[in-house]
Amino acid sequence: MEDKDEVLQFHEMGLDDRILQAIAKLGWGQPMPIQEQAIPLALEGKDILVRAKTGSGKTAAFAIPLIQKVLLEKQTAVEQTVKAIILTPSTELCNQACQNIQKLSICCSTEVQCVDVSPKVPLPVQKPLLIERPDIVIGTPTRILAHINVGNLSIADSMEMLVIDEADLLLSFGYESDMKALMKHFPRIYQSFLMSATMSDDVYTLKRMVLHNPVTLKLEESHVPEQLMQYHIMVEKEDKFALLCALFKLGLVRGRTLIFVNSVNQCYRLKMFLQQFGIKSCVLNSELPVSSRCHIVEEFNRAIYNIIIASDEQVFQDVPENKDSKKMKKKSQNEESGVSRGIDFHNVANVINFEFPSSVNAYIHRIGRTARGNRKGTALSFVEITDRKDFEDVKEFMLKSKKEESAFKPYNFRMQEIEGFRYRSKDALRMCTRKAIKEARLKEIRQELLNSEKLKTYFQDYSRDRQVLRHDKKLKTSYKQLKLDHVPDYIVPKGLKNAVPQNNSKRSFDSRESKNQKDTSEQSHHFNRRKFDNNLKRKSDPLKDFTFHSYSGKKKKVN
Repeated sequence: MEDKDEVLQFHEMGLDDRILQAIAKLGWGQPMPIQEQAIPLALEGKDILVRAKTGSGKTAAFAIPLIQKVLLEKQTAVEQTVKAIILTPSTELCNQACQNIQKLSICCSTEVQCVDVSPKVPLPVQKPLLIERPDIVIGTPTRILAHINVGNLSIADSMEMLVIDEADLLLSFGYESDMKALMKHFPRIYQSFLMSATMSDDVYTLKRMVLHNPVTLKLEESHVPEQLMQYHIMVEKEDKFALLCALFKLGLVRGRTLIFVNSVNQCYRLKMFLQQFGIKSCVLNSELPVSSRCHIVEEFNRAIYNIIIASDEQVFQDVPENKDSKKMKKKSQNEESGVSRGIDFHNVANVINFEFPSSVNAYIHRIGRTARGNRKGTALSFVEITDRKDFEDVKEFMLKSKKEESAFKPYNFRMQEIEGFRYRSKDALRMCTRKAIKEARLKEIRQELLNSEKLKTYFQDYSRDRQVLRHDKKLKTSYKQLKLDHVPDYIVPKGLKNAVPQNNSKRSFDSRESKNQKDTSEQSHHFNRRKFDNNLKRKSDPLKDFTFHSYSGKKKKVN
């Protein structure tokens, strides 16, 4: 209890009342450890290098000081200028940082202007936003440099603060030459913040580039939250699909779930597989357009979708084609730097590693999507024989910390009890051919073109092209939708019959009978059902009686 009393509270940091009001609206009781240490140092004007795990509150650690300093400058400023630049390695992180700053400045939104200039729209469209010289500008290094080069943005005389979020990814995404070019436009004196989840060589390179006598904050904390339960199950490659299907259909996995795989093709294969069992899911990978990716994350956070299938395969859609990006592509393919990094998913209950990650960092970043704050979470990893080495590496790393001695509990699940799901899964997988996956991806790309904001004007001028695109040749795919969403009682394990949702345990009746029967009320339906069951109990030995009992209760003699 004494430690809690010694925690420096938000109202003790000298923050503006409007910021404290916004913090109260967000429901933050007290600052997280990284915020408690970083905010006072930032307000003193120190350069800061922060290393803290995903979900530790790094964004607020730099956003609150930025807003506080902007409000103080406004009291004496003569003209409106750009005071802070925030650099992130991806469009999603730009959008996320902008939303967080807007939430923290909601009570002073008329005085603190924040603009996201990530590559969602062309440069000329964003020019009017920058003419007003917003206080905080957020973008990728390439985008910020592009606006400076065309004259939309000038920061040489006004920038006072620089933030680099997810610094360990910035250079690995191919932004090294852009960063060097940006340095020429920065003023001689400015305050810098480097926020990173790991301390890689790239972070030390950026440290030398932008920091001046920095204070380094390394939180000595567990890599995994105490409230996170980690499970693993040794499974054959052929049984992974059957197991995943059984977990969802038997109600063993509930709540918002992230499923991680290692390739884009596997994303679509898994989505097509689950779809045949009536399990809806969304695909999220870096191949999709920026607007679609952001929209998927937003809809997931609003509980519109409950399952997202994510890929760590990096396509580098947003990275410019230059010498650095070509060099870094090979490097990043060995490092997990895909959608598991940085993106803020809300209220994730489960993380399932359908395919085990190839590195310790990748595993930590994946499971970091759940059990955030004080919420509980579960991580389940499917481990094949070929994954044993990677699994042992992760397990050994976890066991180095005393707090994580209980990591990786075995998930006790007898595969023999889901034999019925195995047969159904094999049928469903036969439909998920390479051709079907390719056509599914092409279909999604074509749909994205039709929905593209960038092409709206083009299609208005050239409507014929839209008609040709819309009425293109229909895809002839070998993929067929199997209706496997119904789970019959005979494939449900005995111990889970009461746990299976009622809509899955309903019995299907013969269509020929339903045609002959009239519509009856629900009470008469249950009465006939009980009468039928009682008749079956009386005739326990079918060999002594050749009378067939139909569902309606009528007797038919067999000659």
